[in-house]
Amino acid sequence: MRNYHITTVWGIPIRVNISLVVFLPVLAWLIGSGSQIELYAGIVGRLAGTPLDVDRLTVGVTPWLIGGTAAVGLFVSVTLHELGHAWAAMRYDLEVESITLWILGGLASFKQMPREWNREFWIAVAGPLTSIAVGAVCYAGVLALPATADVTLFVVGWLAVTNIVLAVFNMLPAFPMDGGRVLRALLARSRPYASATRIAARIGTAFAVLFAVFGVLSFSPILLLLALFIYAAASGESRTVALADLLEGLTVGDIARPTRLSIEADASVEELVDRMFADRSPEFTVTRGGETIGVVTVSDFKALSKAEREADTVADLMETDLPRLQADQSAFDALVELDTSKASAALVESPDGVHVVSREDFASAMEMRRLVGTSGPF
Repeated sequence: MRNYHITTVWGIPIRVNISLVVFLPVLAWLIGSGSQIELYAGIVGRLAGTPLDVDRLTVGVTPWLIGGTAAVGLFVSVTLHELGHAWAAMRYDLEVESITLWILGGLASFKQMPREWNREFWIAVAGPLTSIAVGAVCYAGVLALPATADVTLFVVGWLAVTNIVLAVFNMLPAFPMDGGRVLRALLARSRPYASATRIAARIGTAFAVLFAVFGVLSFSPILLLLALFIYAAASGESRTVALADLLEGLTVGDIARPTRLSIEADASVEELVDRMFADRSPEFTVTRGGETIGVVTVSDFKALSKAEREADTVADLMETDLPRLQADQSAFDALVELDTSKASAALVESPDGVHVVSREDFASAMEMRRLVGTSGPF
C-alpha cells in the first residue's frame, strides 16, 4: 500500500501509510464516542485530583475535537516510540532506513538488525522506555493544567494513560513486538541466534492465535489484524534468520556457476532448442559480441509454437535486466537483491569472468550447508 512522506527527523524519513489516513477518522470517532469519554474522564479525573465535567466534554462538536486531537496525539506518541528505537540503533552506528506509521502503529525499518543480544535488547526496550517517558511528561502536564481546562486535561490525561498502556502492551513477548525481541535477545545469550528466533517466533505465533480468538469473541477487527500481522511477521522473521544462518560466511561467488554454455543473442529459438538437446542443458547464458547479457532457460520457450521458434531470436526470448552482482558480495544480501528484483537469476562479476547464480543455486547451497553442517565455503 502507498506511503506518504511527511517529514524527516535525524535524516530518517517519516512516512504515513494510506491505511492510517483512512483509519484516523474512525479512530477519532471511537475516542470521541460518549462511552469512551465517560470511561476515561473518570481515570483522568483521578490522575488530576479533580473530577472532569462529562457534560462539557460531550456537548456539541467537543467530542469530535477531543477525538481528532487525541488520535493525532496518539500517532505522534507512536512516532516518538519508534524514534526511541531509532535513537538506540543509531547509538550502535546502525542505519535506520525509515519510520512508517500505519493502522497498527509504527514500524522502524533498519538496514540490518544486530545479532548481538545486548544491542537488540537495548534497541527493543528503547521504544517502550520512550513511551513511558512521554506518558510521564503528559502526566506532569495533567498536574500543571488548571482544573477549568476540561478538554485539554482530558486529551493530555488520555495520552498519559495510552502511552503507558502502549509501553506495557509492546512488552508482551509476542515476537516480533518489542517484548518478543527482548525475549529473543535474552534467549540468544545462551543459544544460537537462529534457535532463539525460532523459540521467540513460536511464542509469537501462540500470541497471534490468542489475539485472533479474543478478536473473534469481542468482534474486534483491530485484534484480528494484529493477530495476522504477528503471525506473518513472526513466520517471516524466522525464515529470514534461518536463511541468513545457512548462508552465513558465504559470498555469492562461492555459489555462482561458470557460464559454461552460451549462445549468441541473434541465434533463433529453434537453434537454442537444438543446442539444449545436444548439450543436455536446460539453461544457457546469452552473449553479444563476447559479452554476457542475459540468461535463457527451457521454460522460456515452452509455450512457443514451432513457427514462433523459427521466427524468434534468443534476444526476443531471454530474461533481460538481470541484476549484476560482485563476487565478494555476501550470499544473503545477494539473495535479498535477487528476490527484490523478482529475477530468476543474476550475473556475477568475478575475476575469472561472468558467472550465473539462480534461486536453485541458493537452494542447493543451503541444503548442502544443512546436510554437511559446515560453516565455511564449499
